[in-house]
Parts: sequence; structure tokens; C-alpha cells
Amino acid sequence: MADDAGTGPDDGRQRIAPLGPFEEAAGFTRAIRVGDRIIVSGNVGVEEDGSVSPDAGRQADRCFEQILDYVGQLGGHSGDVVRVRMFVTDIADADAVTAAFTRAVGHARPTGTLVAISALYNPQWKCEIEAEAVIGSLQ
Repeated sequence: MADDAGTGPDDGRQRIAPLGPFEEAAGFTRAIRVGDRIIVSGNVGVEEDGSVSPDAGRQADRCFEQILDYVGQLGGHSGDVVRVRMFVTDIADADAVTAAFTRAVGHARPTGTLVAISALYNPQWKCEIEAEAVIGSLQ
């Protein structure tokens, strides 16, 4: 749920409230709206029940589900997404992750970067995805 005040600093920015103790302790914001911009930090494909699919494509779909939910909570929609960064731990998963990108935001034609990295915090995680949106960028 978006948070105008309370758990975040009183600076007029809208934030997604912390979803766990790590975020609260670290002062981490999952997504923030500043003016007409929404910045969504890296998301991993953890399902609502805490499980992680072994399939990179499903993990990427879950990342985009979360990203678009946060963008929506902060007043935007999928057409407002203008930039996406995708990180994969195995370049062999690039096509599956790119397909998830296309399904989620391809209609908006945002910029996109996909790079292979050596590891993520949890070895089950095969991708991490972050995004930026600008409210009203696609009518």
C-alpha cells in the first residue's frame, strides 16, 4: 500500500510501505513517487506464498506483476513505464526474461537493459528487475 506519511520521512513523497523488517531497518523504499516520476527498486520473483519458481520466465513475470502493482498504487499504469533494467544470473535465461518484459510493458516501448551478473542474494533467484515510470507519458 502506498504511504504518504507515517512510515517514511515527512517530505511529501509517496512510498510503498515497507513489506518486511529488512526494509524498515535499512530505510529501504521499494517504490517511490517524486512529482510525476515513479522509481521502483529491484524486485525478485518471490510468489505471495514465499515460494520461488525454478523457472526464470515465471520469476520475471512475478517481478513485473509487483512492479506494475507498485506503479499503480503510486498513481501510474503500465503505459507510464519508460525504463526497465533486468539482471539475470544466467544469460541463457535472457530470452525468457525478455519475453516477460514484452508481455508486461512491451506496448509502451520503454528503454530496456538486460545484463548477466554473477549472483543475487538468494541462489534461487534467477533475475532481478527494476523500473522507472513517468506519469502521463503514454495516454
